[in-house]
Parts: sequence; C-alpha cells; structure tokens
Amino acid sequence: MSIEFVLPGDIEKRSFEIIASELGDVQIPDDIRPVLMRVIHTTADFDYLDTLYFSEGVIETAMRAIRRHSVIITDTNMAKAGINKAALARHDCSCECFMAEPEIAEIARQTGTTRAAASVDHAALLHQPVIYAVGNAPTALIRLTEHIRQGTFRPELVIGVPVGFVNVVQAKEMLIESGIPCIAARGRKGGSNVAAAICNALLYMADSKNSPHCREKLSGM
Repeated sequence: MSIEFVLPGDIEKRSFEIIASELGDVQIPDDIRPVLMRVIHTTADFDYLDTLYFSEGVIETAMRAIRRHSVIITDTNMAKAGINKAALARHDCSCECFMAEPEIAEIARQTGTTRAAASVDHAALLHQPVIYAVGNAPTALIRLTEHIRQGTFRPELVIGVPVGFVNVVQAKEMLIESGIPCIAARGRKGGSNVAAAICNALLYMADSKNSPHCREKLSGM
C-alpha cells in the first residue's frame, strides 16, 4: 500500500473525491448532498446515507433561518468549537452553548434534571431565531419536543444527532414525530462532530447562494 502525496490545502478536496468515487452510482438528491457528503467526510461512515433523516423542505428552511441571522445553540462546547466562525460571521449568525454556565448547573441541580434540558429551557427565553444542534444529549431533544408540543419554544430548525445508548433512538424518533423542521441521525450513531458538520454544511450552502466560487466548490460534494 503506497502513501498518496497530497498537499495540505488539497486534503479536503481529495477526501471528497474519494467519497464521490466510493459512492459510485448512488443517487443523492442535490439539496441534501452537501450535508451528507460533509457528514461522511467527518465520520468516514457511509451508513449515514441510510440513517440521516431530512424533514420535507428542511434545507430551504435552514437557508431562511440563516438569512434571519439565527443563533445556533449547541449541547456541547465541542460542537460549538467545530462550527466555522468565519462562516457564522459572513451571515451575521452566532453560536452559543450554555452547558458550562454555573446558573444552568444550579437550575439542573435544583430541578433534578440534566444541564442539557436546563439549557433548552434557557434557550426558550431568547428573543431571536434559533437553530438547535444536539450531538450528545438525548435529554435535550426530549425537552425540545416537550416545548414544541406545549407551544413554548419552536426553533427554526433542530439538528438531532446525539450518540449513545440510553434514550438516544427514542429521542430522535420523538423529534421526527414532532413535525418540527429537522435533520436527525436515526439509530445510535451521531456525535458533536456530526452536529458541527451539519451546521457547517448548511452555512457553506448559504454561502453558495451568493458566491459562484462557493457554488463550484459545493458541486463536488
């Protein structure tokens, strides 16, 4: 097995070429292709072709949310760190994670819930459009669906890709059944890296609406 020499600046491009080659004749709708390609690039896992769920019209919903300068709320600082800050700035969007805030920890302690659920309650008080990206905590998704059902909080979009074993599958199915615009990774797989990858893919897609160069870049994904 020989080592392939690739310049550092070309590694991502070469990775997408390899993914496209391995996909072969697999047909992926154009609107969701950049998201799927970036998730596969992040995870090296082609199972997402079958497990990544997109609610009807969710990509256009995401584009509208970005145009409205939404704040992206994540359930881990790892996901927050992985979201491209320059891309956020280009669209006058921001990203927040409340999980490490002392007041969130105290609320969770007093109410006997998780910091992830308390963070959802805190986000519900924000007076701006929200994209909620969950890569770790199914309790965040469960609390989100409770708010949606009660009409007390309705994000523009929910990205539901927590990874794990306890209530993970159930929480994702609850999200899908809620009717909220969502992208969800059915099954046990997911993670903060997947949540960040989806956010980045959507931000880059929003870039492509305004930049011919970005449209050319996305066409290879």
